[in-house]
Amino acid sequence: MRAKLARINDAPDLAAPTGSAELIRGREHFTRIIRDGLLKAKVSVDIATADFKAMLIPEEGLTKPRGRRRNEAPSIIERFRRMTERGVEIRILHSGVPSSPALRELRASLPVGLTIRRCPRLHMKAIVIDMNAMYLGSANLTGAGLGAKAEHRRNFELGIWTTSADLIDGVLGEFNAIWEGEHCSACQRKDVCPVPLEEPELGE
Repeated sequence: MRAKLARINDAPDLAAPTGSAELIRGREHFTRIIRDGLLKAKVSVDIATADFKAMLIPEEGLTKPRGRRRNEAPSIIERFRRMTERGVEIRILHSGVPSSPALRELRASLPVGLTIRRCPRLHMKAIVIDMNAMYLGSANLTGAGLGAKAEHRRNFELGIWTTSADLIDGVLGEFNAIWEGEHCSACQRKDVCPVPLEEPELGE
């Protein structure tokens, strides 16, 4: 567990959130959250998503791959690999089995510095970047939610981009509780709880 997360839950429960908040709509999810946010993380990224797919991320400055087949654009897994190679720690908490393309990439070579766990009860969606900026909204880690799909093909999504330390601490507090299994002893869905995908070869 990263020592820098020790401050989580220090804020009073009823503290009024402070810091900026910005409404994120539609295509802004890709430009604001992925391109200008997640991909520029310097220390850590914590992701909560119900659905996890190997969405494609066009190179900087492009909204889609030009003059190339779509499947030649780097996937989010490859982007994670590049991020971990420069020292960024990434945690992904999700609820189901990743898409087949995502599993294939993860099983071929799990990026060092990327850790994945699953909880079938998880439905929240959040991305915390460097512990000082956060997306909280409806979008999953998929092309239709956070990717660069065309205007009339992407989901209708809404969310908030915030630098509020109180909100970030609150979300990370809940994230860490699920991540560390604090709810597991009383959980009534153990019959469908999968093995955490820390070693993709164990996933079915």
